Amino acid sequence: MSVRIVVISDTHGNHDFHVPEGDILIHAGDFTRRGTMDELRLFDAFLRRQPHPHKFVVSGNHDHCAQENDGAADALLENAIHLVDASAVACGLKIYGSPWQPWFMNGAFNLWKKTALREKWDLIPEGIDILITHTPPYDILDRTQFGWRVGCGELRAAVERVAPRLHVFGHIHEAYGRLRKGTTEFVNAALCNLRYRVVNAPVVVDLEV
Repeated sequence: MSVRIVVISDTHGNHDFHVPEGDILIHAGDFTRRGTMDELRLFDAFLRRQPHPHKFVVSGNHDHCAQENDGAADALLENAIHLVDASAVACGLKIYGSPWQPWFMNGAFNLWKKTALREKWDLIPEGIDILITHTPPYDILDRTQFGWRVGCGELRAAVERVAPRLHVFGHIHEAYGRLRKGTTEFVNAALCNLRYRVVNAPVVVDLEV
C-alpha cells in the first residue's frame, strides 16, 4: 500500500495556495512570520480546511508563540499534532518531529552550543520512517543565496545514524527542493521566497508501507 505525504514549510502566514490531497500533511515550521498568537490561530484555521486524515507540525525560528506561551501550539493547534521531540504513528509509518536549530538571528527554538543540539538529536529513535525538523542537515538542501552551507552538522550525523526513509524540513527558503542520498529522501519544502511570498509548490511523496 502506498501512503501519500504532502509536505509544506515556511508559509509565514500565507495560506492562500492549493494543497494537494493526501493521507498525511506535514508542516515543517515557520507557519507564522511575526510569531504572534493571532497568526497561530489563523494557521490552525488553515489546517482545519485541509482534508488530510493525519496532520503533523513542528515549529520554526519565527514561531515564538509556540515556545514562549506555555505550550500555546499544543493548546491552540486543534487540527494537527504539534511535535516537540516527540514520536507519532500514522498510516503504519513511524514519525518523529523536533523544532530546534543552530542559533539564527535570535529566533525561537535556537540552540547556541553544538553539545545542546547533539543532545536533542540523540533523542531521535531508531526505526523511524519520517523525520521532521525545521533546520536542514549540513550540506543537504541548506545553501543560502550567498553560497553558504548553514545546515546542522550534528543533525546530519543523527540522520546518518537513524537513516529515516524521509527527512522533511525547510528554514532555508532558497534551497527548496528534494534530494535522495542512500535510502533517505530529503525534502526542503519552504514555500516562501526571501520576500515571504509563496512561490513554491507543496511537495508530494509516496511511501510504500
